[in-house]
Amino acid sequence: MNRRDFLKNIVFSAGAAALSSSVAGASVALSNKTSNLRMGRKRPNVIYILADDLGYKELGCYGQKKIRTPNLDKLAAEGMRFTKHYCGQAVCAPSRCALLTGKHMGHAYIRNNYETEGYQLAIPKETLTVAKIFKQAGYKTGAIGKWGLGGPDTEGNPNNQGFDLFYGNLGQVQAHWYYPPHMWRNKKKVLFEGNANYSGTHYSHDYMAEEALRFITENKDNPFFLYVPFIIPHVSLQAPQDSIDEYLPLGWPETPYAGGHYSACDKPKATYAAMITRMDRDIGRIMDMLKKTGIDDNTIVIFSSDNGTTYCCGVDYDFFDSVGSLRGLKGSLYEGGIRVPMIARWPGNVEPDSTSDHLSAFWDFLPTCCDIIGAKIPNDIDGISFLPTLLGKPDQKQHKYLYWEFKAYGSQQAVRMGKWKGFRKDITKNPDPPLELYDLENDIGETTNVASSNPAIVTQIEQIMTDAHTYSAKFPILHGEG
Repeated sequence: MNRRDFLKNIVFSAGAAALSSSVAGASVALSNKTSNLRMGRKRPNVIYILADDLGYKELGCYGQKKIRTPNLDKLAAEGMRFTKHYCGQAVCAPSRCALLTGKHMGHAYIRNNYETEGYQLAIPKETLTVAKIFKQAGYKTGAIGKWGLGGPDTEGNPNNQGFDLFYGNLGQVQAHWYYPPHMWRNKKKVLFEGNANYSGTHYSHDYMAEEALRFITENKDNPFFLYVPFIIPHVSLQAPQDSIDEYLPLGWPETPYAGGHYSACDKPKATYAAMITRMDRDIGRIMDMLKKTGIDDNTIVIFSSDNGTTYCCGVDYDFFDSVGSLRGLKGSLYEGGIRVPMIARWPGNVEPDSTSDHLSAFWDFLPTCCDIIGAKIPNDIDGISFLPTLLGKPDQKQHKYLYWEFKAYGSQQAVRMGKWKGFRKDITKNPDPPLELYDLENDIGETTNVASSNPAIVTQIEQIMTDAHTYSAKFPILHGEG
């Protein structure tokens, strides 16, 4: 039996129920499929790398012309590039919540950035995360980068959410600078002498990259799940000089950014490009380490971004054509704020240099991982496994719709249903907000509102917006809820 057939047999064979969650403890139990796999070939490792505020068109393989991303372009050439993939939310913390819990913004616990005591609102201890599923299936689990789902002494701390190791920034504001005075290793501070946020000698991204390499080396003989939410290219615009020097000979016209909350930057264009290229370099180092340790062909690597390109603080999204013809940026539920690149590589299973237009979102990651390791998919999630798409199988289930809600930037709701995109704003203030409707097959830039000529579709999407939304006391969004 060849490797592809072996894995398909594991994932899709009938078997007893595998990982079942309890309401109180989110505990899981191994299935016959997983137990059989343990006795045979090693279960695949899973690495999920997440960029921060990287736009849909900021990789060469997605059409970028100015920023060099050779390693991510190679990843796409050796794997599958998704063209209709969506993040969990238009800003950081809730997008990560959707990724790790499999729930869209109508059901997720975290639906907006919500700072409390210097950290973000913590997800509850009993939350079933993808890390808990991996951990209780016998995987080593690591999260390296920006967390944003709870501080050091909260239930949301990554060590309480299924991760054996956490290294990086627990709070999002701490990640606004690349020279922080400290980061965290699990629940202990790691001090960086001489760093003062705006300046220093210890570039935080480099330490995250080294920690990711170390985790792979130390766990090469065990199945592992490694979540790497890098902080690049989120502002502040800061990069070591050797990376900036790669772009200075191009002579781009520069307008210095004066700074404020975020760091000042004399060469914002060169620095922004340098940050992305440096991240790309370290992703190449991760891929090299997989080969060096002999686990490359048994490791799934997925790359994406938590939301669209930012709109401030020195970032010139027009110069880089960061979202192409898409409308909107970070913070917007138009396409430019939520459609993101996704690349998946799995030697021997994912067809090299392939492209998929399968409609998918962050909340699909958890059920996909369940399928990969032979776990029972939880009943109370919104995701659908895209493993059939990865394996080139014809039985891929489809979403009836994708849904977002966002009490920020004008209070928004959005639905993607087939070729249609519904959007409405000011929903907290307006008891009957008008719905904008776009035909994305013919109008990817969402330039022409066709609601008036498609009343049946408008009614259908408005009903979805009602049905998909559940009330959240912390994130009330509809008129009269708050």
